Amino acid sequence: MLLVTGVNGGLGALVLERLAALPGGLDGVLAGSRTPERTPAAGVPVRTVDFDRPRTLAAAFAGVRTLLLISAGYGEDDVVIARHRAAIEAAERAGVEHVVYTSLSGDGDHLAYALAHRWTERRLRESASLRWTILRNGLYAELLGSLAAPDRDGVITAPLGDGRLAAVARADLAEVAATVALAPAGHAGRVYELVGEEAVGGADVAAALSRAGGRTVEYRPGTLAGARAAVAASGAADFQVPMVAGTYSAIAHGFLAGPGKPGDLAALLGRPPRPALEVIAQGAGAAADSAG
Repeated sequence: MLLVTGVNGGLGALVLERLAALPGGLDGVLAGSRTPERTPAAGVPVRTVDFDRPRTLAAAFAGVRTLLLISAGYGEDDVVIARHRAAIEAAERAGVEHVVYTSLSGDGDHLAYALAHRWTERRLRESASLRWTILRNGLYAELLGSLAAPDRDGVITAPLGDGRLAAVARADLAEVAATVALAPAGHAGRVYELVGEEAVGGADVAAALSRAGGRTVEYRPGTLAGARAAVAASGAADFQVPMVAGTYSAIAHGFLAGPGKPGDLAALLGRPPRPALEVIAQGAGAAADSAG
């Protein structure tokens, strides 16, 4: 039995879609959510999985052999670590055999939200009973599209400088997660770096949106201080402000550009990854259609 957590989130929902499209469909798959009544998947049993209520986890993990542990949301480090600790301890008590964990790419160690991921990786390695596989996901192309969205005048002011991001389509990460979780034995003890092969920057995003949207989009990067102030004024939680500012800074200063060559992502997909700029342009087009 395979249990996928976080199925109401963007990545978890795509994992279920991918599993449903494979031979065998969702046979032997369970969906886990803290709000099971809102789970969109049809034809898959749903269990209540709330890492903030560890008492829900014994019943949720009963009979589960493989746990696809999708990172339990951004928050302060102590909150995220407590969630992941509860999940891993419950998995050990329930006799789960293998945990596949969606972590953060290795070059993301400069980011404010890296620590909880690295703690979770270490905790899995230290487990006396669990086999594990770590999927170190790069930052989403969809995230870059949001961070570098143009304003009403068609100007991208994101403070990315001349930096570039090896962004990756969320659907590609979901495909890899589904593939690994269905046959985890062949991936035991592996750490996969899942980043894009072609890094893109603010000017690239502007050009792609110009081609796709029928209007000129310009890239005029602002400052980190300006971006930090804008995020703080947007109503974001306190912990989110350094997360976003740090992400901008890590891209701008060249820490997330990736290896620039085929790697684990292409090997596990069995094909080239989706181009990040296509994903961003498609997302912008979908948003425009929805607004219209």
